Amino acid sequence: MSSGSSPSNQPVSPLRARITKASYPYIARLHALPQLTLPIVTLLLVVVGAFAPVALAVPALLVLALLLGWLGFLSWPVVGNGSRAMRVFAVLVIVFFAVSRIAGN
Repeated sequence: MSSGSSPSNQPVSPLRARITKASYPYIARLHALPQLTLPIVTLLLVVVGAFAPVALAVPALLVLALLLGWLGFLSWPVVGNGSRAMRVFAVLVIVFFAVSRIAGN
C-alpha cells in the first residue's frame, strides 16, 4: 500500500486539469532540454538569491519558489506524503529567505 494517492483513485479537479493541460507545452520543452538545464537554472537562482543585491535577489528567489511550487503542484497526485511535505517545506524556506533578505536590507 502506498502512502500517496494514485491518480486513478482520486477525481481530478477542473483547476488541476486546466493547469496540467496549460503546463504540458512547458514541461515538454523542459523535457527536451539537456538533463542538467533545470538543476543549473535552480543553482543560478539560488546563488543570485543568496549573494546578489536585494533588488536582484528577491525576484530570483520568488521565481525559484514559483518554479518549485509549479513542479510540486504538477507532481502532487503521484508522490507520497513525505515528498509532499518536502516540496512544501522547500518553497516555504525559499519564501522565508526572500522575506529575510528584504527585512535585512
